[in-house]
Amino acid sequence: MNKISAVIITLNEERNIRRCLESLVPVVDEIVVVDSFSDDGTKEICSEYQVRFFNHPWEGFVATKNRANNLASNDLILSIDADEALSEPLAKSILKIKTTSVEGRVFSMNRLMNYCGQWIRHGGWYPDTKIRIFDRRTVSWKGQKVHETLDLPKDIHIVHLEGDLLHYSFYTPEEHRVQLEKFATLSAQEMAENGKRPSMLSAYLHTGWKFLRDYVFKAGFLDGKHGYTISKTNAYGVWYKYLKAREL
Repeated sequence: MNKISAVIITLNEERNIRRCLESLVPVVDEIVVVDSFSDDGTKEICSEYQVRFFNHPWEGFVATKNRANNLASNDLILSIDADEALSEPLAKSILKIKTTSVEGRVFSMNRLMNYCGQWIRHGGWYPDTKIRIFDRRTVSWKGQKVHETLDLPKDIHIVHLEGDLLHYSFYTPEEHRVQLEKFATLSAQEMAENGKRPSMLSAYLHTGWKFLRDYVFKAGFLDGKHGYTISKTNAYGVWYKYLKAREL
């Protein structure tokens, strides 16, 4: 039997964490939460479950996630965010991993976004395939300020699982905008540190292309008013990033 540790990093996730934990309890052998000193009810909710809870200062996504993985008791890691949950079909797929060979393998899954109460299946937001189950002895997180990725061995075999990872991304469009500004600022800092100062023409072109690609070519319009809002807000995020990079 392969034992699986679910690993979550948190900061003020009382709105989401219970749903995440409820989906994990029947599936994994251990749940590890590394919390960056939440001041809401995150810790209290976790205490209702058999969770190994740790407080640690925020070190950035890559360092914090790798630290959390190292605190797990098992080498096979399911990396999941607090605003995500396992669908029933995905839970069944993960349970099958416990009785199959995992050597030289990582496991991917499709992620389905819930935006303001609506499931989004177009505009580049689905299937949004992610590798989330891996052996920490051979796989770790890498990256800079944003968009952390897994550092995979060259000969690794990716096994795709049935079922969706449910992502309750944003409850309001304003939350979407605020997060995009946060990530855009980090991306702009990376550009500045690498000596890049984009032109205004580049900012206009990238912004326009982002909206056109998501809303038209990736059929974001099929998701109705939320599809339009998502495409417009994502384009705004690109614009914000380029302006921030010029400022820095």
